[in-house]
Amino acid sequence: MDFTGQDGGSGGNVSMSQALGQSEAFIEFQEQISQVAPIERPVLILGERGTGKELAAARVHFLSKRWQKPMVTLNCAALTSTLIGSELFGYEKGAFTGAGVRQAGRFEQAADGTLFLDEIGTIPMEVQEKILRVVEYGVFERVGSSRPVQVDVRIVAATNVDLSKLISLGRFKQDLLDRLSFEVIYAPPLRYRKEDILLLANHFAGRMAYELGWEKLPHLTSGAVKTLEAYPWPGNIRELKNVIERAVYKSPSHRIGEISFDPFQSRYGKGLGPGPGPAVSGAHSRAKGEGQSGEEVAGKDFFGEMMADLFEKPLKESIRALEYHRLCEALSVCQYNQKKAAALLGLSYDQFRGLKKKHGPDI
Repeated sequence: MDFTGQDGGSGGNVSMSQALGQSEAFIEFQEQISQVAPIERPVLILGERGTGKELAAARVHFLSKRWQKPMVTLNCAALTSTLIGSELFGYEKGAFTGAGVRQAGRFEQAADGTLFLDEIGTIPMEVQEKILRVVEYGVFERVGSSRPVQVDVRIVAATNVDLSKLISLGRFKQDLLDRLSFEVIYAPPLRYRKEDILLLANHFAGRMAYELGWEKLPHLTSGAVKTLEAYPWPGNIRELKNVIERAVYKSPSHRIGEISFDPFQSRYGKGLGPGPGPAVSGAHSRAKGEGQSGEEVAGKDFFGEMMADLFEKPLKESIRALEYHRLCEALSVCQYNQKKAAALLGLSYDQFRGLKKKHGPDI
């Protein structure tokens, strides 16, 4: 099932077939969506980048009583603070330079349906106030008009930031958060859905093979499967899709054995210098990939986020989590050669084996 939404001025297609999984975390996530979908209240979907928040919003819409009405999507981060108001509420002819005709906004376009506000944490405070009025009273004014427009729209919002922290910084309205959070659903990261990694990988591999015109379905070798399941997937499903598609198109046969996580690794070494902001390079960093803006990469890579999480945990738990991550990473880089992984970590083979045994069969 597909739907076409508007995303910061350009159309976007979301395939519900990508909402695949059999893990307990995924099934629980889908059950939450199914439970709240028929209830005519706002829903807030939280989760890391690439976890499928837009797919979840589409499922909320299609399982609701509004499924035959429009679903309109707006990526709030794709618009400047001066444009987002007119995009949401529309404008009257002559409201500003270039406004030659009256234009309906996203709220009007989504009338009797669903409006999905992605990256809602980026919306300016003055626009948040107007959204709050729509949520509470179903009324707004177009830019350049004082005449109220009545609208019936269900709002589904999503973000990958901590909105309570934005409230403490004065960048998000507590009243709006209260109204939008009738139900809060957390999209599980892929690292908590290990049983789904192979299922999703085979799905993406099959689609890529079809696109390339292959006669045989691709087959992931056991080594490739181990590599995929050991990786922490900081970019979640979006990153998995890119990794698998790249592996399939580069493979000389239908047997997929070589997995590359970093398309920016060069055989020529570190040939490029850092651009503006902190440099993000090397085997132990996540390079900028599809779906990431320059601002996201500059100063906020996965490992920075992971270290911030570690400082919020007790010391022993933080040390254990860091050990686990470094072991998995070393094994992945060294293609599961334990002696090479030990050397990469500066450990003896016996020390490495002891740590691996300590963390159990998941490594």
